[in-house]
Amino acid sequence: MHSPVSRMLRSAVAVVAMASSLAVSGPASAADYKIAYLAASRPNIFNQAVFSGMEKAAAEFGVEIEIFDGEFNPSKQFSQVEDVVASGRFNAIALLANDSVGIVPALEAAAASGLKVAAVQFPLGANPDTLEPQFKGLTTTVASVPAEAAKLQADAVVAFCKDKAECRVLILISRLIYPFDKRKYDVFVEEFAKHPNIKVVSTVEGAYDTSTSMKGVQDALQANPEIDAILSIADQQTLGAEVAIEDAGLEVESLFIVSGGGTDIGIERIKSGKWDANLAEFPASEGYIAVKTLVEALQGKEVPAVIDALKIGAVPSLVTKDVLDSHPDFVPEWKG
Repeated sequence: MHSPVSRMLRSAVAVVAMASSLAVSGPASAADYKIAYLAASRPNIFNQAVFSGMEKAAAEFGVEIEIFDGEFNPSKQFSQVEDVVASGRFNAIALLANDSVGIVPALEAAAASGLKVAAVQFPLGANPDTLEPQFKGLTTTVASVPAEAAKLQADAVVAFCKDKAECRVLILISRLIYPFDKRKYDVFVEEFAKHPNIKVVSTVEGAYDTSTSMKGVQDALQANPEIDAILSIADQQTLGAEVAIEDAGLEVESLFIVSGGGTDIGIERIKSGKWDANLAEFPASEGYIAVKTLVEALQGKEVPAVIDALKIGAVPSLVTKDVLDSHPDFVPEWKG
């Protein structure tokens, strides 16, 4: 459960009060820097991929990095920020947030204590449509705007549907209660509404889970057996949809399938022709860039406040067979 906001604010104020006496003094060299990576969940595959990039940067720049397990618990992660500041052992925080709004007071306190702060994967603050800093002291954001990512996927479906009199689309979202995923869903609906021939026949919540997605798509196909395209935000979900499609007696290749994540399995599906497009993410690159930027900021260098994660990969973010054919050496940055 979330801690009450009032408790969070009181805690953040208390951290600011003690911060000046506990924060690490400026090290003489990069070898003295220590960075805390506050993962949303340490065992999570995506978070681990981010960490792998951070470890690479830490080794390259000669800094130390320590990972904290947020356990997908916003209150725990809030407390971890406080603990990092109170310990006086760290010079910077890289955060993959569980609650991108509720965590802000703790990070403001951390920044006020002298720590550099980097946001990874998600923009921090109440406005999900900007990567610009939304609170004082945020050093850099290495993330993408959900609405921009969603439009890339929606545009691919629109292009496929262009010459069809009617184009029936199934949307496979995660959970509509998740703010960033709800924002993506709204963009899908808004973009499709501009094209009278496109009809969203089903919306399935797959919860980033293969089995849940399979069952949901099975139910959707029973109610609406004729579809032309599937738009999924995650490869794990698309794999479940693939099973449901085959169980319904349909050929996966007969549908236009846009997935998301750019996992090893997802990219392999593009290569084989089963899926048509994949909005790739580059977690290891995000982690590497976050640590590199924090080190440079600690060294007093001017660093970018915004680094768009849609533009940091070795390939364009929307991966198709043509993209892979022109980038034969591309290797996905994480496993599905």
